[in-house]
Amino acid sequence: MVGGWSVHLHAGAPTLDHFYPVAVQVGSTNFVAAIGKFDPWPPKVWVDANGILFNAETNSGKFTVQVATNVPVGPHLVRVFNEQGASGPRFLIVTREPQSSEQEPNDDFKKPQTLDALPVSLNGRFDKSGDVDSFAVTLESGQTIVASLEAYTLASPMDAVLRLVDSRGVQLALSDDDGRTFDPLLAWTAKSADTYILQGFGFAYPATSDVKFTGGSACVYRLRVSHGPCLHYTLPLGVQRGARTTLRLFGWNLGSSIGREFEFDGSGLQPDAKLATLEISPFENALALPVGDGPELIETEPNNSTNDATHIEVPSAVTGSIQKPGDEDRFMFASKKGEKLLIEVQSASLGFPLDARLKVEDARGKELAKKDDSVNADPALEWTAPEDGTFFAVVGNVLHRGGPEYLYRLSIHRAVPGVKAVVANNAFTIEPGRTNEVKAKVTRLLGFQSKLTVSTKGLPEGLAAEPVEVPENGGDVTLKVVASGDARPFGGVIQILVLETESGTEHRAIAELISSTTDNGVPQGFKKLVIESTDQLWLTVLPAPAKKSETGKKD
Repeated sequence: MVGGWSVHLHAGAPTLDHFYPVAVQVGSTNFVAAIGKFDPWPPKVWVDANGILFNAETNSGKFTVQVATNVPVGPHLVRVFNEQGASGPRFLIVTREPQSSEQEPNDDFKKPQTLDALPVSLNGRFDKSGDVDSFAVTLESGQTIVASLEAYTLASPMDAVLRLVDSRGVQLALSDDDGRTFDPLLAWTAKSADTYILQGFGFAYPATSDVKFTGGSACVYRLRVSHGPCLHYTLPLGVQRGARTTLRLFGWNLGSSIGREFEFDGSGLQPDAKLATLEISPFENALALPVGDGPELIETEPNNSTNDATHIEVPSAVTGSIQKPGDEDRFMFASKKGEKLLIEVQSASLGFPLDARLKVEDARGKELAKKDDSVNADPALEWTAPEDGTFFAVVGNVLHRGGPEYLYRLSIHRAVPGVKAVVANNAFTIEPGRTNEVKAKVTRLLGFQSKLTVSTKGLPEGLAAEPVEVPENGGDVTLKVVASGDARPFGGVIQILVLETESGTEHRAIAELISSTTDNGVPQGFKKLVIESTDQLWLTVLPAPAKKSETGKKD
């Protein structure tokens, strides 16, 4: 217990591990199995978007799910709940493309499930320990198969692998991750026309000492297979907000008829958008591109020395590559004393093999600051100019490796002060007649100084919480929540808000779904998910305990 708020769901609350299938097409009706514990059946269902309707079937764990035509495409959060509490939020993916399903038995590569028409988006599951799913695809000579499997990013408890074999079972290609996460991406070009077998399997995540293929009801995945034109990356790697960015396209099965350049219009990007989706017909996939507020440039070699450094403005971003072992790229920028800048490198998070090193030097080559990596292996520096002058951002490789594929995006912009507030749990329970506490950790970012208070939004009738002032340096803030003795049972969404006292600007506290807690699926947590946080916190007001009669029995 934390101040009376239960950090584990109350006994009798439902649990939800996954949905299968995990992806459904917009405008469709589907039979979906909920994997978890539901006693009694059925629980109620909450979804983060209107237009997704769950109708419980007679059999426990079975739903009919209707998806309206206007539902936003992409991942959505779903909870199941009853009067005793709610499950953690889990994912349901809404897609534009039709969805198909894995057909068992398909363990034997000699008896695979045939994928007749590509591209295909398929829902599958490794049902049992040792399970291997096999799919037959036909390729022409010179044609490239591109296959990706989502599991880790869906919070499935496995580290998945894709491999391609020929009709004799000889392995031709293998992928155990895509560079961004533990999920695999496999691209392979056929030297001759034939039917090939794509196989998927997984190892337990978190890893165990028993090294064998894993499986179980929660080991769900999405498999996408194509042999048509697919995007891999663009140059530059990012796009500019409010402007047009000319992109050179790179990928597989492009063919001579597909234009290699595309002009991206960033005029419609929101002020807080960090990623933009690139969808171009006839490409069979989409890319998520970083967004910046300045020009997106491409490096010009040589730029290894101070004398050869490429000049860039603030703000801007530049795409480059560590061409050979020991290579360092230098970019010159001007700054004034006391100016706060945020300098970042993106590479590993974009699927490239660079383990980037970032440093700032002055005009004499003296190192002023450095960073090897952050949580996702990409370095970022919050840096304040010590004087007026010219400085150099330097990008290298920690592992002293290089090549054309060691791409990166260096961005530099003025630091904008902000606020981040995080709560430890995404669901709480409370009993009538109790005074309880809930804590939010408030962090002032990049010199943010305005006065702040923390309050709640959405509390039901009978509950109240007085706003609390945030300390000058930030930190833990404790809200005392008072439930009256006659507070009625309730289950629904609440929010915790951080309010700027002078301007009235609101910042919503979040629960991080990627945090290292058992609540997000596994003890170590997941470092990358299709949705990584939510401000939609769940509150359950429990029914009042039954009163005892004069005979000592509960009424």
